[in-house]
Amino acid sequence: MGFKCGIVGLPNVGKSTLFNALTSSKRAQAENFPFCTINPNIGMVSVPDKRLDKINEISKSLKKINTAITFVDIAGLVKGASKGEGLGNKFLSHVREVDTIIHLTRCFESEKIQNVNEDINPVRDIEIIDTEILLADLESLQKRLEKSNKKKIDKDELIFLEECIKKINNGEKPEELKKKFNKNLIKKSALLSLKPKIIVCNVDEKSLPDGNKYSDACKKKFPNENIIVVCADIEDQIMSLRTKDRKDFMLASGIKSTGLDNLIKTGYSTLGLSTFFTSGPEESRAWTVQKNSKAADAAGVIHTDFKKKFIRAETVSHEDFIKYKGLNECKTAGKLRLEGKDYTVKDGDVMFFRTGA
Repeated sequence: MGFKCGIVGLPNVGKSTLFNALTSSKRAQAENFPFCTINPNIGMVSVPDKRLDKINEISKSLKKINTAITFVDIAGLVKGASKGEGLGNKFLSHVREVDTIIHLTRCFESEKIQNVNEDINPVRDIEIIDTEILLADLESLQKRLEKSNKKKIDKDELIFLEECIKKINNGEKPEELKKKFNKNLIKKSALLSLKPKIIVCNVDEKSLPDGNKYSDACKKKFPNENIIVVCADIEDQIMSLRTKDRKDFMLASGIKSTGLDNLIKTGYSTLGLSTFFTSGPEESRAWTVQKNSKAADAAGVIHTDFKKKFIRAETVSHEDFIKYKGLNECKTAGKLRLEGKDYTVKDGDVMFFRTGA
């Protein structure tokens, strides 16, 4: 289990270039004209984890399996998309399928690359997409309410739908409703405006690593949003290099971490995810779960039968596993714990599940 990110934005802001960089591929067509991406490009990226590297080395496993993130390069959105303008309806249907939205906005000037608007104004561009997403949600909510006359809807769901419509009609985002209604209801709603979002400011090379006046304007306007500064062109260059050459290039460019690393870190934080490990002679593997997951639920991520037949989880922190060089050594040192099904899994736990027949 990992998570799925949809890269969205106006046409020609660098979505396909960023996608190619993040996935180390040339799958996405990056051209100097609007709508060069029509159907979404999909790429899966292994999440690097030094903890897993060390665990695998100690266990001498035959295989090492990292968790993964899926990136989806979605066609550019334009004003009026909620009414079908551009590739609107197709775009919005693809957005509904992702776990989090990476909203890429243009924060660079260039006469060589077309701009769909007259000037560079990332704040306006972000608001255009936010508005179209809200309008699409409003239409979806109204249709569901209309159907409620024919199909019985749960009382809590009805209240939720009505409050969402009220907020959108008042020009507000329904974000705060997340605190009022349960997670299952929020997830069932499939509202685009309630999906976690990361704003990525695409700047030019000279504006790295801190950004420029355009990215600063975004941070000022949206102080509560997760905002990352990248240069898609530089990211593409970095990922095209051999692994051993990347560090030298980044050092020369003043880049401390890649856009991929920043997105992984922010994505895990935004979605409230954590990682646990399993390790043995056959494989060492990283698994992604929601923070504060119980041991039985973590076992269920591996296989549904593991949750049903859960007995206990032999657990050790990754720090101790690495320090004492393995499970048996941790047991001898008194660091191995026997945890029940209601144990709250901690990020970095190394777990060995015992199940019944």
